[in-house]
Amino acid sequence: MLKEFKDFAMRGNVVDMAVGIIIGAAFGKIVSSLVADVIMPPIGMIMGSVDFSDLALALGEGEGAATLNYGLFINTVINFLIVAFAIFMLIKGINSMKKKEEEKPAEPAKPSAEEALLTEIRDLLAKG
Repeated sequence: MLKEFKDFAMRGNVVDMAVGIIIGAAFGKIVSSLVADVIMPPIGMIMGSVDFSDLALALGEGEGAATLNYGLFINTVINFLIVAFAIFMLIKGINSMKKKEEEKPAEPAKPSAEEALLTEIRDLLAKG
């Protein structure tokens, strides 16, 4: 059972997926920082010094009242849009490279030694 698990875990697809998840998590942090620290402050300033992360609607009275944090939701939606656009551009680039690869004319396959010999014999018989 341990050998089976090792074979499964070390397959190329699993390792590739793990690398993708780790890079994706790091990319997500970068995008979150981009939105929270670079994009949202100017937008908040344009809207009258509003910090979107502070935007909330109190659902009750008092200290422990629940809040509806729609500002954080707006930040999350912007994060999603940036990540989705980046993935779209990546997939579009990959598809265009695949399309160019498919459009290349395939080089004719080199005949095997046996085929070359048979072709030579056929040509000699045709001349003879």
